[in-house]
Amino acid sequence: MIIRISLLLVLASLPVFLSVELLLWLAVPGLPGIFTALGSVMLLSAFAAFIIAGLLGVYKIIVRSVLDYFSYKQRVQRRLWFVHARQDQINRLFYFKKLKIKSINELNRKRLLTLNNRKHIRLLSKAINQDLRPIKTKLPGTTYQQLQQDHARYRKKQDIEALLMLQQKISALV
Repeated sequence: MIIRISLLLVLASLPVFLSVELLLWLAVPGLPGIFTALGSVMLLSAFAAFIIAGLLGVYKIIVRSVLDYFSYKQRVQRRLWFVHARQDQINRLFYFKKLKIKSINELNRKRLLTLNNRKHIRLLSKAINQDLRPIKTKLPGTTYQQLQQDHARYRKKQDIEALLMLQQKISALV
């Protein structure tokens, strides 16, 4: 509405300025100055009305936005977005903690497996030594030496299969 009024004032000022030009051409004294002032006032009031309408529009938009921002619907929506974002964050944290626990368990499993293998190798080595002692006198020296060297080499390499085969070989010699 205010924009229409300001446009009408601008359009009405145009004939006033044209009449000023006509009065100047006719050389009428005094009247062109009054009409010029009237046209200028009409133009200034049109621009002032236009600026006031713009400021009122901006004010309405700001007030509407603020009221909308603090409305119940928007607060609930922001709360839902917050809860959803928090849930996503917790899911990501859970995933990475699960990966961390899985890798730690895998490392612990490998460490325990290595310790268990060493323990079994040590027990198997003791069993081989116990099997070798009674047959030391029954075997030739080179064979006994070779068996002991194989035993030391397999134990150093941590080769369980070779130690088991050596133990079976010693059992077969007895």
